[in-house]
Amino acid sequence: MAHLNGVHHVAFMTADIKSQIVFFSDVLGLKLKALYWMHNVDGYLHAFMELNANSSVAFVAAPIVKDLPITKGVSHAGNPVKPCAAGVMQHIAFSVNSDEELLEMRDRIRSKGVRVLGPLEHGFCQSIYFGGPENLVLEVSTSPDAINGDEWIDPAVVKLNGISDEELLACRNPAPYNNAHADAVAQPPSGIGKPEYSEMDKAFAAAFDLPDEVVLKELSESTPPVHI
Repeated sequence: MAHLNGVHHVAFMTADIKSQIVFFSDVLGLKLKALYWMHNVDGYLHAFMELNANSSVAFVAAPIVKDLPITKGVSHAGNPVKPCAAGVMQHIAFSVNSDEELLEMRDRIRSKGVRVLGPLEHGFCQSIYFGGPENLVLEVSTSPDAINGDEWIDPAVVKLNGISDEELLACRNPAPYNNAHADAVAQPPSGIGKPEYSEMDKAFAAAFDLPDEVVLKELSESTPPVHI
């Protein structure tokens, strides 16, 4: 049965891809694993910084980004206790294996001249907090055990958000997906009120209605830029 097993990569837009690569390598110790022209998007660059063999921090760069405004409270939170627009990532927390590694990471970051708050104890994790280039709001955390939902799902907050007992049970134990169909599930139509990409150009929007095998064959690019 298919299930999500982690974050393959989280991608940030950047106007200065070099500054992000240098920060994440020098300050945080991530290895640069890929830097190339982004597939199917003219003029865009893509970089991947390795967290582990199956997880990365990615950056997308385009010339237009330098002309787009940064607005605190809208495009960026600015710090972990401030708001930003709905759907915008407020902050990201990376993981280390132990309290000792958390302290070592704190010291590494401070040794590069970056101010760090913490550790703070949150019950199910300890965390440190700091800023990154282009107003990124960053955190590093460690958890000794998995979060116990019986302890950390507050009934008062559940009620405040109008979540019924049945909805809470479904959210805590999502029903498994059993694909009993002989064929792949057909593409749903656009514009039926379900989430989908917005502001797509016509060619990108039309690609969603191509047969999956055509998308795989015509839009994929698996050749690395350096041949070894």
